[in-house]
Amino acid sequence: MMKRLSTLLAAALFATACGDSGPTSTTVNAAPSVSLTGPVDNAVNIPRNTPVTATFSEAMAPLTLTSSTFVLRNGVTAVTAVVSYVGVIATLVPTVSLLPNTLYTATITTGAKDLSGKAIAATKTWTFRTVATSLTGPAIVNLGTAANFVVLAKSAVSTTGASSVVGDIGLSPAAATFITGFSLIADATNVFSTSSIVTGQVKAANYANPTPANLTTAVLDMQTAFTDAAGRSLPDFTELGTGNISGMNLAPGLYKWGTGVTIPVALTLTGGVNDIFIFQIAQNLTVANGAIITLAGGVTSDHIFWQVAGQATLGTTSNFKGIILCQTLISFNTGAIFKGRALAQSAVTLNATAVTNP
Repeated sequence: MMKRLSTLLAAALFATACGDSGPTSTTVNAAPSVSLTGPVDNAVNIPRNTPVTATFSEAMAPLTLTSSTFVLRNGVTAVTAVVSYVGVIATLVPTVSLLPNTLYTATITTGAKDLSGKAIAATKTWTFRTVATSLTGPAIVNLGTAANFVVLAKSAVSTTGASSVVGDIGLSPAAATFITGFSLIADATNVFSTSSIVTGQVKAANYANPTPANLTTAVLDMQTAFTDAAGRSLPDFTELGTGNISGMNLAPGLYKWGTGVTIPVALTLTGGVNDIFIFQIAQNLTVANGAIITLAGGVTSDHIFWQVAGQATLGTTSNFKGIILCQTLISFNTGAIFKGRALAQSAVTLNATAVTNP
């Protein structure tokens, strides 16, 4: 035991002689710093709803990170925002959409302090520029000859209940036997059929020329339009509402989600008669029973494009507007009202649905 104590004492004396007194005062007293920002400094083409973040080198005192110490500015004008702090990350979320093609400056002042009360060494600033989309939204999606149809599908079109359709219906490559519930009456030329619930013509791939070729072109145009809408880049808004956009009033622009989108109650789209809305949805579009889309300021339903990679379901008595470009099924539940075009790469099902041209 005495030998061990002697060894430990000798080691301590050696460390003292060499000046090793543990962590240096510089390490212990180092000021906190911002180690990472989002967006990064000088970033461009940033979506207009992007939160601004700052990651610190150590835990900070939450009460020192507020809208006074963490500020986003457009020139000298501060952006109204909510600031929160979790872990080592402070997040600033604007309460209004940022302007397009605008340079913003984020600032964290020396009022931000760590848990010991030490302030950051110097004010931290970084800039980024938002996406340069026009205030009137992106360019329109060209539907080609698919725009000749209010309902267009590849595998089936069906209806139950007292539906009504204003506009033409097309089906290809499936035959007319896959158009059910319409009580079709073939035209004398067999180029199209009519139905008591359709104000327009009903066409299928097995009808007389030129219908098959025209439908083939229309379906290809529908697929091209879907690809166009899905491929638009530099969105104005991403993951808005984490997929739930009910109650929002949206401006023209390109909106993108990596999830599904739901509209539980209502949605308003506000703009002018020439303004364009494109919604890129990676999964399903679900419109709840009774949900209503309202167009304000002159927006027209033929300038609204819902690109849906999954299934589109419109609930009972919902009132929906726009062009649905769907990779799978478009399903209208009982009493749904729809002003637009239902363009599906599989089937369209109606149930006492009122469909009208946009």
